[in-house]
Amino acid sequence: MLDQASFSRWKEAILAEYPRLGLDDTFRFGCGPGVKCFNACCADVNVFLTPYDVLRIKRKLGLDSRTFLERHTRTITLDARGIPLVQIRMNEDDPKACPFVGPEGCTVYEDRPWSCRMYPIGSASPAAGADGPDAFYFVVERFPACAGFDDEREWTVRAWKADQGIDEYEIKGEAFKAICLHKFFRARSGLTPDKTRMMHLACYDLDTFRRFVFESSFLRRFDVEPQTLERFRADDEALLLFGFRWLRFTLFGEKTLVMTDDAVEEGVQKMGKMFTK
Repeated sequence: MLDQASFSRWKEAILAEYPRLGLDDTFRFGCGPGVKCFNACCADVNVFLTPYDVLRIKRKLGLDSRTFLERHTRTITLDARGIPLVQIRMNEDDPKACPFVGPEGCTVYEDRPWSCRMYPIGSASPAAGADGPDAFYFVVERFPACAGFDDEREWTVRAWKADQGIDEYEIKGEAFKAICLHKFFRARSGLTPDKTRMMHLACYDLDTFRRFVFESSFLRRFDVEPQTLERFRADDEALLLFGFRWLRFTLFGEKTLVMTDDAVEEGVQKMGKMFTK
């Protein structure tokens, strides 16, 4: 499994060494039950999960987010930025197989993560905040036992993404990506440990975040429309998007939420006490 230093080295190698592909460049690959190595690559591998990945898989398994995270994932913190990244925890036995793989293949296939859908294609950008002209795709390093690259089927990157249902995942992931690539981090600022935990809560531990919204003093501090609030009780996607808004307010000081009159008055009183000491 990648630790923080290994992750940084891996990213540097991609930027320096991997051939770069555009959407209309081609590669050859095929995978399925008929391939002799079927399931072999789903072991002892680093699979990072986006917030939308976590949402889809925990719902597929019928688990609350806290149980899913504790049972099936581990978290690393990305360099000095303090961004929490979640990985699937491989089984402890040899060959350290993915816990979601069975004899007939992936048991969460319809809800498989973005990185599994993209394989063998990855994406990267040299600029730490842009999707501009420098962004590119690449073919990931071939597993020694992988026979998928021997397949004669030819794909463009664009056709592969369409076939694997990538567009929905990328649309759902835009708000999270915007946080991770925020200019706050380009200024070499990092999150405090408390803010790292807050980001993990809103991005990944969605059911606990829901309780935080409804059972803490949250709604006394933030003005949320009643009809919008009701959606959060059952709509995970709506709650996740709201969590991103809360993070932009909390982490970066953006005006993405409105504070209640009581919360504003409380803040004014605290400021007054500070200046009268």
